[in-house]
Amino acid sequence: MRLDREGGPILVDGPVEVVTEDGVTHFSHRPTVAVCTCRRSARYPWCDTSHRARAPKKADAPDCPEEEPR
Repeated sequence: MRLDREGGPILVDGPVEVVTEDGVTHFSHRPTVAVCTCRRSARYPWCDTSHRARAPKKADAPDCPEEEPR
């Protein structure tokens, strides 16, 4: 398991079984699963990148990532 980035999902090697607080069990047979940690996902407990819409921008981060030379 590894944290993708601050405020983002936790990436877990699959298959994965997640039991939510309400006792519902969710399964995924994918090779890697992004588990939501912010609870903004419409597909909770799976991440749908909803955290990106509300994540504060860092002052030193560029608006667009630069492409690496090929």
